[in-house]
Amino acid sequence: MRSVALLSLVLSVASASPVKRWDYSKYFDLQGHRGGRGETIENTLPSFAWGLINGVTSLEMDLGLTKDGHLIVWHDESIDPTKCKDTGAVVENDPLYPYVGKYIANLTLAQVKTLDCGSLRLNDFPFQEIYAGTKLSTLPEMFDFVSCATDEEVLFNIETKVDGDYHNLTRSAEDFVKAIGNIYGQYNIWDRVTHQSFEWLALVYSKEWFTQLRTSALVDDSTIYKQLPSGSGGNLTVHGTGPSNWLAGIDIDTFPGDTIAERVARAAASINADFISPSVTAVTVDPAQKGWIGFVNQTMVDTAHELGLQVKPWTANRKNIFEYLFDIGVDGIITDYPHELRRLLEHKGGYPLAPVGDVDRIMGCLAKHNQYTEAKGDGKGY
Repeated sequence: MRSVALLSLVLSVASASPVKRWDYSKYFDLQGHRGGRGETIENTLPSFAWGLINGVTSLEMDLGLTKDGHLIVWHDESIDPTKCKDTGAVVENDPLYPYVGKYIANLTLAQVKTLDCGSLRLNDFPFQEIYAGTKLSTLPEMFDFVSCATDEEVLFNIETKVDGDYHNLTRSAEDFVKAIGNIYGQYNIWDRVTHQSFEWLALVYSKEWFTQLRTSALVDDSTIYKQLPSGSGGNLTVHGTGPSNWLAGIDIDTFPGDTIAERVARAAASINADFISPSVTAVTVDPAQKGWIGFVNQTMVDTAHELGLQVKPWTANRKNIFEYLFDIGVDGIITDYPHELRRLLEHKGGYPLAPVGDVDRIMGCLAKHNQYTEAKGDGKGY
């Protein structure tokens, strides 16, 4: 029965109206990471509202898949106590309560919707604006908000959070791809969405089942090789060897190239990805620092471009790194500070930029669509 249902879904996608082919691709791809978590609480409707106001090209976000099959816009595999607070159980004596600390794959939508994920400002982002009491949104709720907030064909770069090493911590790649296919089909939004994932098997399924859906191969120095015996991540000087659980079993050293960067680009091309989205750095955090090694570099960009892939690194949060990425010719940048990157791009000139959003309209739609827990607190937002 599962194969019949999947075939029906694939046929419905194939018969959908032709896509408009990414009108927003004419702009430099300024992406607000998790909406723009340096400026607003991450992966929430408020963060996407301010991303639109700041004139991003793409809203970047993550998805978890609940026990009962709902796609939740959230990054972490489990509910992080530094980001969310419990407000009460769905039912009396719920054995899973408190929900903070539990894995999304083990929670229902109703349980997730009790969480306040808007009241806590992260220590690493001291200018982050809070919207106290904010609930997490489903993927359809996010699309409905954006449709209300703008008529612009803003793009969406959406990551499926599948754990490549510990498969019992998240729902499977197959489950995620079926779920996103259902929603994208309902909204007929194939021409505006990129499916990104560190777990490349999910991208392979996307290309097989939904040919209209573009894919982006997420990668960093800790996922390109089999984990070290200690279980720790690697870098470009110390790492494991052999096929990676994250790369659909690919061993990047089977590809030609004198550098890791070149072989990574060829590996992404081998799964027919449209984009490669690498971590910016592997050693230290700034090009001005001694010992700095860029994970994304000129060789990776040149090789990717030769193979027909665009390169959109994450997460660039320093002006020195912005300048480095401009110099090597990347096609987009994912940042926690879209306002700052936008301002730099405007000062530099020569980069086509998406229009900024209508503040009154966006804030009106946020007031209409954002959901709050009963224990909202005193947060005022902007």
